[in-house]
Amino acid sequence: MKRVIVISTSLRRGSNSDILADQFVEGAKAAGNAVEKISLVGKHIEFCKGCLACQKLGRCVINDDVNGIMAKVLKADVVVWATPIYYYEMSGQMKTLIDRMNAMYEQDYAFRDVYLLTTAAEDEEQTPKRAETGLTGWIDCYPKCRLAGTLFCGGVNDAREIEGNSKLQEAFELGKNL
Repeated sequence: MKRVIVISTSLRRGSNSDILADQFVEGAKAAGNAVEKISLVGKHIEFCKGCLACQKLGRCVINDDVNGIMAKVLKADVVVWATPIYYYEMSGQMKTLIDRMNAMYEQDYAFRDVYLLTTAAEDEEQTPKRAETGLTGWIDCYPKCRLAGTLFCGGVNDAREIEGNSKLQEAFELGKNL
């Protein structure tokens, strides 16, 4: 059994990327894993100030929701990021959270596998590539882990356009095969 954290970074409840994340969660649970989904909806996450105090303290000095999220990520075996693609890049709130997780850099961590789930109105193969590159920049800071898989669902724009899409089954299977 693996401990899995799925971070849904869309700020819209029931968004396409959130639905994709839910399918991954269901697959991971079906395989007997302990899964927690963290939605950034309603979370208070401020921008990183670049003070680097976190490197000495092991936590951020800003008192918001980030330290609690980090504590869960550090203990997870698998970390899954789900994001809408905006202007060919990860959502701003995902990038802000990644920046704020700088306090993890000097700490021991359990995660070995990282997954990226993305949705976008555009359907070209290259659409999620910059988001993937941005995430691999974070992964590179944690040499015991790897980008274990990605899933892109393009051609979905309005809410719930993803319903009935074959990528939902792929997300379920990706979670099930951790």
